[in-house]
Amino acid sequence: MAGHSHWAGIKHKKGRADKERSKIFSKLSREITVAAKLGDKDPDMNPRLRTAIQAAKQANMPKDNISRAISKSELISGDRNYENLRYEGFGPFNIALIIETLTDNKNRSASSIRTVLQKNGGRLGESGSTSHLFFNCGIIQVEKDKIKEEEIFEIAINAGAKDCINLDYIFEIITEKEDFYKIKTELEKKIDTFNYSSIEWRPYNYIDLTKENSEKIVEILSALEELDDVQNIFTNANFKNLNQ
Repeated sequence: MAGHSHWAGIKHKKGRADKERSKIFSKLSREITVAAKLGDKDPDMNPRLRTAIQAAKQANMPKDNISRAISKSELISGDRNYENLRYEGFGPFNIALIIETLTDNKNRSASSIRTVLQKNGGRLGESGSTSHLFFNCGIIQVEKDKIKEEEIFEIAINAGAKDCINLDYIFEIITEKEDFYKIKTELEKKIDTFNYSSIEWRPYNYIDLTKENSEKIVEILSALEELDDVQNIFTNANFKNLNQ
């Protein structure tokens, strides 16, 4: 699958089919609240908040929910600190996993993730056990009717993008993690909406799975997604046989 991670595509389709939006909205709201807490409450002055709001709009979150999430940042007590923590582990068939959380209790997060992995034939690894199989980068995708190829590539390259790719229906910009918000801000001067934009972990190589094994990996990823603290999951599993 071209574009962002294979699991991101599977998850998106599953979410729409099941209409389980409350969990999605809860995770998006938490990111908006924390982004507003850590920076300016004006999205024009806070790239992280602006990106979180854009993701919420792409998920069709109502404007009132977004506003409440921003306002909630003022209610978080000073001694309640949310942290972005990364956990690494393995699923069945030695599939590598990177699990990103946004949590105010790292012991709870680690325990719940460990439990889900163990119940589904996986295991929690140590820091660095899987991250060497991935590269951390920014991904920005724009539909082709939004801007001409020459223009978007010129803006991206001049702003310091690593790569610009012309895919079937979108242009994809790959950035260094540190340059993601800077390059996205430059593109926002010409583009008002993005098909997808996020910092993610992409595997250097994917592992092909049978349909049956793909379904088992989807089960464990779905179980991890149900955890409130989990924000993103990245894997080197290739789900190309899932729908066969």
